[in-house]
Amino acid sequence: MNVAELETARRLGHPLVVLVWNDGSYGLIEMHQRRRFDRVMGTRFGNPDFVGLARSFGLEGFRVRRAGDLPGVLREAFACSGPVVVDVPIDYSENEKLGIDLWKLAPDLLP
Repeated sequence: MNVAELETARRLGHPLVVLVWNDGSYGLIEMHQRRRFDRVMGTRFGNPDFVGLARSFGLEGFRVRRAGDLPGVLREAFACSGPVVVDVPIDYSENEKLGIDLWKLAPDLLP
C-alpha cells in the first residue's frame, strides 16, 4: 500500500520482485462487506500505471496480459539484477465464490 520502499530497494540494489495483484479495489474487503452488510463502500479506486511507476523509480516493470503469460514474466523478472514490479490483473470475484463455500463449511464462525 506504499511505494517508498521501491526507492530504497533500488538505492540498495536489492534484487526483489514485487507482485501487484491489481483488481482496482480492495476486493477481499468488498467480499466481507457484501457478506456482512449487503453493500460495498469505499473500496473502489483508480490505480497508477504500475509499469510506469516502476520505471519512474528506475526499476524494471512488467505487466501480465494473460494468466498463461505469468510463468514467462516471472522468469524474466527474476533474471533482472535489481528490483522489479510485476503488475498482475486479477478478478477477486472467483475468491468470493470460494470464500462463500468455505464459510458454509464453518457456520459457527459466522457473526
